[in-house]
Amino acid sequence: MDAEAETRNLDKILIKNLVVKNVTGVDSWQRLKSQPVVISVWLYTDITAAGNSDIVTNSIHYGHVTKAITKLAETSSFKSIEALGHAILKVCCVDFGAVRTTVRLEQPKALLHAAAAGVQLSRTRKDFDGVNDGTVETLGDKSGLGVEDMVFVKDLRLSTIIGVNPWEREEKQVVLINLTVYPSKLLFPGSDNSKSHHMRTMVRMLTRHIESSGYKTVEAFAVAVARIAIEKCHVNKIRVRLEKPSAILFADASGIEVTRDRHWLNSVLEEEKRTQRHLAHYDNVVTKTVPSNYNETAFIAFGGNMGDRVANIYKALDMLETECEAVVVDTSFLYETPPMYYTEQPPFLNGVCRIATALGPHELLKKLKSIEEALGRKASFRNAPRPVDLDILFYNDLVLDLETLTIPHPSIQEREFVLWPLCDIAQDMEHPKFYKTCGQLLSQLLKVSAEKEEGCAKIDKVIPVMSETLWRWKEKTYIMGILNTTPDSFSDGGSYGSIDRAVEAAERMKSEGADIIDIGGMSTRPGADDQFPVEQEIERVVPVIQRLRERGFDLPISVDTFRADVAEAAIAAGANMINDISGGSRDPRMLEVMAKTKAPVCLMHMRGDAKTMMRKENTTYENDDAVEDVTRQLHHLVEQAIAAGVPRWNIIIDPGIGFAKTTKQDIDILRRLEEMVNSPESNLAGFPSLMGPSRKKFIGNLTGVSEANKRTYGTAAAVAASIAGGANVVRVHDVRAMWEVAQVCDSVWKQKT
Repeated sequence: MDAEAETRNLDKILIKNLVVKNVTGVDSWQRLKSQPVVISVWLYTDITAAGNSDIVTNSIHYGHVTKAITKLAETSSFKSIEALGHAILKVCCVDFGAVRTTVRLEQPKALLHAAAAGVQLSRTRKDFDGVNDGTVETLGDKSGLGVEDMVFVKDLRLSTIIGVNPWEREEKQVVLINLTVYPSKLLFPGSDNSKSHHMRTMVRMLTRHIESSGYKTVEAFAVAVARIAIEKCHVNKIRVRLEKPSAILFADASGIEVTRDRHWLNSVLEEEKRTQRHLAHYDNVVTKTVPSNYNETAFIAFGGNMGDRVANIYKALDMLETECEAVVVDTSFLYETPPMYYTEQPPFLNGVCRIATALGPHELLKKLKSIEEALGRKASFRNAPRPVDLDILFYNDLVLDLETLTIPHPSIQEREFVLWPLCDIAQDMEHPKFYKTCGQLLSQLLKVSAEKEEGCAKIDKVIPVMSETLWRWKEKTYIMGILNTTPDSFSDGGSYGSIDRAVEAAERMKSEGADIIDIGGMSTRPGADDQFPVEQEIERVVPVIQRLRERGFDLPISVDTFRADVAEAAIAAGANMINDISGGSRDPRMLEVMAKTKAPVCLMHMRGDAKTMMRKENTTYENDDAVEDVTRQLHHLVEQAIAAGVPRWNIIIDPGIGFAKTTKQDIDILRRLEEMVNSPESNLAGFPSLMGPSRKKFIGNLTGVSEANKRTYGTAAAVAASIAGGANVVRVHDVRAMWEVAQVCDSVWKQKT
């Protein structure tokens, strides 16, 4: 007989909305302090004897229960509100003899933008049969009531674009979201899914998605929220209730309620795979393929300051995959940081990666130490210089404090050189001991550092453009000189057809202030032929690169191509960067080559090809908003590159001025560039950007200058606008003139004191 049948004819004793003070996790500001908890309890029992005799001792005395719960809550601390709930269940079922107990706990101050968060749990007396005195939490498998366990968020109040009417597409409106998660493992016995996210972490992830979304229907909205919770936050089952208070004039709200579980997600994934079409609630995130037995997630900090720092880091990451039964799933940006603790040593290069692994924490630590040793680290004094250093920052949500291993790493909160890269890939992840996110830990550390006499550490985000040659993105705007070895480029076609003339041009651009030379063997101007044989493109590019390197040319060289074979040959000949106008999308081998060569890459946005990119279908953007659409599509290209193994620090993004864009759209991108690349809300925030407005058609349209090589003044204005908007690299024909423009612009917008 199930618990419902056993307790159907029992009476219930109710304690409603008992308010106690208790330390259960942290409050809405992540402070570990006492906060109000509202408790309601239903005790199932038979009150017949008390009802017949009018003697209170013949029943469960609610006053005694209230005192016991109050004493328990206010004299003990609990790691979570669930733990307090389980303790109350045990008191009611074991100490007071209730046949069944249901407890509902709410924390009104748990989340900043919600009315409350809480849990509801039910157990029977037999769930505690055979359980030792020290055990409080039970699965509820004996009664079967564990499947009804709930964790909920009440009235999460957010603002987003939602609706089909034109006025609803213009302005964000308030939505109320109620979430009920069913966390029990009994729902899917034998499931090997990762442990679900902490509710606070889940709410942060959902909030970020909701506030940046723009669904037309509440149906797609609600299902998308459910899908993210199951697919990304690893919950087994969730109920989502969504309300629009402003939708109907004479009603409090309109809305929808949906319940979805892992079975539903599996059927959706199968349908999307079968139809090769993503449904409206698909969250367009590309991830690296991971073997099924790599079930553990760890964040590894890496760094070094001896020898070839960049090469050592690449070797360490490669060995993580070959020696540690692991896949590097994501990487941070790369930072050059001053030494800490022992300061009489060279600066470090630091970063963080997220790995999926089959190894346990102790075995993983052992492998990391063997990698350090293999790469030349030797026993020395603490915090001494080293070729490479590998530390486990987090391992799932494990908390471990042993002499040989402490997880999370005990010094995370005091190290800017760890927190900056960690926040690139795990800003919203909550530290399981401090109850603060990584982003909050960094903000707290920066505030404390700013108040010290020495101030914050000088930490530079960098890209290794050549071996031990770093570009520091905050330092200046870098000038990319254009060198087309083509007969038909729109501005300088045929000017550098011979190797000697091309080499001479590269040397001249270097003397004029170029930081890198971009060599291209194919014209991608509108209407150009981009289908000629790959061998011909290689013949135009590779000999020039070889000759430059033979002459000791010491600037970085990028190759402008969307063909993997050309990129591979150019890198082998001495090029350092791949500049792909298709963002790695036109050649199926390109992302593989980008990852294998470990070269910095520029991912540009475009649609169609040289012959079709200016057709109406390719210059028409969703909601007539090229900036938003280009940002979204560039982010997808970035995700694909990272999933292919390209380190985040090697990626530069290019909105693609003049490619599949009208003059108005080019201007919109220039005007809103800062929003695209520097806004914290942008998916591209943090990525360095390249702009290539030089001599483009939109400048001719605006100025009336029809000859491309005479558009220098218009180009100067576009370059200035690009730098003002946050561009890190400008790709130009007139190097000296644009170098002068950059010098002035950097003095205004970058070199602030």
